[in-house]
Amino acid sequence: MNAPDPRQVTMSRFERMWAALGTIGRDPGTGGFRRYAWTAEDATLREWFAGEATVRGLDLTTDRAGNQWAWWGNPDDQPGVVLGSHLDSVPDGGAFDGPLGVVSAFAALDAMRTEGFSPGRPVGVVHFGDEEGARFGVACAGSRILTGVLDADRARALRDAAGVSMADAMARSGTDPAHVGRDDETLRRVGTFVELHIEQGCALADLGRPVAVGSAIWPHGRWRFDLLGEANHAGTTSLVDRRDPMLAFASVVLAARAAAVRHGALATCGKVTVEPNGVNAIPSQITGWLDSRGSDAERVRAVVAEITAVVDGHGGAVSEESWTGETGFEPALTARLATLLDNAPVLPTGAGHDAGILAAAGVPTAMLFVRNPTGVSHSPAEHAEHADCLAGVAALAAVTRDLAR
Repeated sequence: MNAPDPRQVTMSRFERMWAALGTIGRDPGTGGFRRYAWTAEDATLREWFAGEATVRGLDLTTDRAGNQWAWWGNPDDQPGVVLGSHLDSVPDGGAFDGPLGVVSAFAALDAMRTEGFSPGRPVGVVHFGDEEGARFGVACAGSRILTGVLDADRARALRDAAGVSMADAMARSGTDPAHVGRDDETLRRVGTFVELHIEQGCALADLGRPVAVGSAIWPHGRWRFDLLGEANHAGTTSLVDRRDPMLAFASVVLAARAAAVRHGALATCGKVTVEPNGVNAIPSQITGWLDSRGSDAERVRAVVAEITAVVDGHGGAVSEESWTGETGFEPALTARLATLLDNAPVLPTGAGHDAGILAAAGVPTAMLFVRNPTGVSHSPAEHAEHADCLAGVAALAAVTRDLAR
């Protein structure tokens, strides 16, 4: 009997996992996904991850932040090589952002086993929770809690749009919020972390290459701004008598764009809440959020300073919700992987990732990017060709064999 073709085994298992994930949290109307932390959809994703670990005979653990780890070998004997990413999404997000890294990690492990590879170090697959921060507003919450960057008390106190705290959401999902906090035992098990992710840009499409190695994550952060007004009737209040914070909000959005152009950075106001949010009512309060990123911290801070001045001028207030400085991945490791992968391109990214949080915490970390033909991300239009996904799996397997031998 002929031995199974490892490529066919990898392809079939990848397709099976991808199909199973494709129905979880998907909105049939938009085609996008709504997979938020500590919800029913999140519980289903966790069950899926646990099932994939079990079918492979991996040891499943959950850390003090609620992140899931599946181990091939014992990481308490020696730190292992960990692969993985996240499974949650932004509102109406795409299918690939996060899940591609988790599915590819399991598929890479399958490929190595089919080839008869026996690792000299443990190999793990991780599912980081709440990477997008879509529900509680702090990105990479799972890895931030794990590393202690996000204080446990602050994490428990975070609230979603309905006023539900993260502590209550965890408790409703069967996780004890009192146990949440930095987890040094889990961190000691991670010798190297490699996160595969769809590229959230089109550099690889322009270069004609399916896979790249990440070099650094740009500095980025989120700021909340509150603008107060006076609720009143839309039909009986003259224009001169209005205190309409929506006008102030509009000026902030325009100022953010102008400041970003001026300083060579990026600025986005993609979320806003309005009170009382009636068509025929002048708002009493506007709360908006600014996301700003750039190739260096000085550019980003310059944008935020200008926006703060505009908000102050309207009598409002700005508060920083998160900040991550520039995170460079270990140069020697990056160069090693690029050489291993046939001199793959080395690219920085403006998107935040759990890999950046672990790298900043001192964990040797690398990233691989898979080509995105249009560069569209955080949208149902996000896409990667099947052949490129499999090229990513092959690259991840090659990297793991090299690091875990």
